Amino acid sequence: MRPGVFAVYLEPWHADILDFLELKRNIGPEEKRARDLFYALWIPDLFMKRVESDELWSLMCPTECPGLDDCWGPDFEKLYSSYEKSGHYKIQIKARIIWKSIITSQIETGTPFMLYKDSCNSKSNQQHLGTIKNSNLCTEIVEYTSADEIAVCGNASIALPMFVKNGSFDYIKLHEIAKVIIINLDKMIDSTWYPVSQAENSNKRHRPIGLGVQGLADAFQLCRLPFTSESAKEMNKLIFETIYHAALEASCELAEKYGTYSTYKNSPASNGILQCDLWGIQPSNFWDWKKLRNKISKFGLRNSLLVSLMPTATSAQILGNNESIEPYTSNVYSRRVVSGDFQVVNEHLMKDLIALNLWNDEIKNLLIAHSGSIQSIPEIPNEIKELYKTVWEISQRDIIDMAADRGPYIDQSQSLNLHLASPSYSKCTSMHFYAWKKGLKTGIYYLRSRPAVDAVQFTVDKEALKFSEATNSDALKTQ
Repeated sequence: MRPGVFAVYLEPWHADILDFLELKRNIGPEEKRARDLFYALWIPDLFMKRVESDELWSLMCPTECPGLDDCWGPDFEKLYSSYEKSGHYKIQIKARIIWKSIITSQIETGTPFMLYKDSCNSKSNQQHLGTIKNSNLCTEIVEYTSADEIAVCGNASIALPMFVKNGSFDYIKLHEIAKVIIINLDKMIDSTWYPVSQAENSNKRHRPIGLGVQGLADAFQLCRLPFTSESAKEMNKLIFETIYHAALEASCELAEKYGTYSTYKNSPASNGILQCDLWGIQPSNFWDWKKLRNKISKFGLRNSLLVSLMPTATSAQILGNNESIEPYTSNVYSRRVVSGDFQVVNEHLMKDLIALNLWNDEIKNLLIAHSGSIQSIPEIPNEIKELYKTVWEISQRDIIDMAADRGPYIDQSQSLNLHLASPSYSKCTSMHFYAWKKGLKTGIYYLRSRPAVDAVQFTVDKEALKFSEATNSDALKTQ
């Protein structure tokens, strides 16, 4: 069993926000640091608007200005503005001062996580229950909580590479397996043990579950599709449309048999509004959505929430897949076990290089020397280089676009890491505003960056590497 970990969420209007943003930093007085906790921001759209237009932002005490955490959208903006006009704030500062503190902390520590309060609430099938006030440690669970309800969620992930046969993806089989998993996750709600009654109250009233994936990057590579190619983007959309359709269908069939969850009435789904409708997106014609909608209108749903994309760090490692929806961070990496560290190579790349008769000590040496990238190895064909780009060689705009493309089929949220080799204030700001304007619920989980200095590569044969580089240089001169 893993040790418990806490994630602390705060809205940026809170009077303690600047101290909050310092808690995980590497420098500063130790008595003002709490580095073992994880920090996240629950950001209203109004804050983003004030940052964008370089306006003042008012910091308030939740006791003196009650209700701000209990509303969202226009209601929040109206209440917040009324407190401002009446002078009920502790201090007013430029919104960009807080924004700069957010970016500084992210560049230094990778956190805080950022979720957008208005997107999380406006696109939730639980919005009729009340205002959703936070997410979880991994930023993919978005559920309502109250004094007598502690939100919990049973999760499972689908290993996407298992559905690739001879370079083609089997969406029919994916749909079939997704339905089986939904049925089993629903059974867990009634059969599991609850440590506190509030957790049982929440789970049995709303019956939320979370179906995610692992190995999206592996599935693309098995289908011979570069991660951000147009074909991969279409496959990305259809995979999650398939999962969402299957989840809804299975939940509807359970409702037909056992009845709807107790708070189904007045939910968006009870009014015929599904997640894709909340995004304003029309699904493809691959699945019969009209038939499913008619069935839901007749029988309802057994579960309030169905799809969430968790990190899958441990389970993906066990199954030999890349994590969740992530691109590969490297084509070679170290894995630590009890007996020591050992190097692991992307098996798909290795098979391709073996087929091309390019898998040899020289290529292995170069692969390690280039930190798992093959882009600077001239012997490797361009089509292989395109297929095996690492996340550092992929535009984060494309990563955000793909997250937004699958968003209409994810009724909770997704653990979305973003990667910048050399992050800066301007790069991070541009990236965050792009994600916010695309309508993402989770704007960012971790900001990943590269170390300023690479670790010493003891496994690299330096003399062989010098010879290879000299040979390649001479070859280029003769071309």
